[in-house]
Amino acid sequence: MGTGMIYMVMMVFSLILLILPSSTVGFDYYQFTQQYQPAVCNSNPTPCKDPTDKLFTVHGLWPSNSNGNDPKYCNAQQYQTMKILEPQLVIIWPNVLNRNDHEGFWRKQWEKHGSCASSPIQNQKHYFDTVIKMYTTQKQNISEILSKANIKPGRKNRTLVDIENAIRNVINNMTPQFKCQKNTRTSLTELVEVGLCSDSNLTQFINCPRPFPRGSRYFCPTNIQY
Repeated sequence: MGTGMIYMVMMVFSLILLILPSSTVGFDYYQFTQQYQPAVCNSNPTPCKDPTDKLFTVHGLWPSNSNGNDPKYCNAQQYQTMKILEPQLVIIWPNVLNRNDHEGFWRKQWEKHGSCASSPIQNQKHYFDTVIKMYTTQKQNISEILSKANIKPGRKNRTLVDIENAIRNVINNMTPQFKCQKNTRTSLTELVEVGLCSDSNLTQFINCPRPFPRGSRYFCPTNIQY
């Protein structure tokens, strides 16, 4: 094979790699992320129009990679309206920033993250069914976990280690991921999200492998508001 032909083969191979959907890259764990409604609104430049509940509710279930980029927008499968599951989803997975458009939030989560899920996730409905099960019957509700440890919301100063230990006691002593942001009105640092990480088969908890580093605007200091 001549030099020119080898060069052409290499170029074609490179182009194939570039156009392959990100789902072929794969992932090695899932992150189940829940957001604390008041803190989400407090850190948003535009205040939320509707009153919030003092609860952690679902942000999403995200296929993720310990190293490298997470897969996104992997599947061209068209989103189907979730009318059957809507009564449950509105409660556990509301669009905190715009309660008039829950469906748009679910659509975005499916298209950006859920479309990249694979076994054991079978399809769109199974993706949402799985999240409902995780939040309700599998006791992965962060608000309930903290409440049982007598850590209840109230805009109080909390030590991050107390919150972490309460969660670790429920997830086999694995490390969750924390995301904090400053309240745009008080400049106090609040706990905004908690991520629980599981292996790619959703069979066991693992240590969340990518904490926000010191210096990140999402880094959680020793003392936070919750």
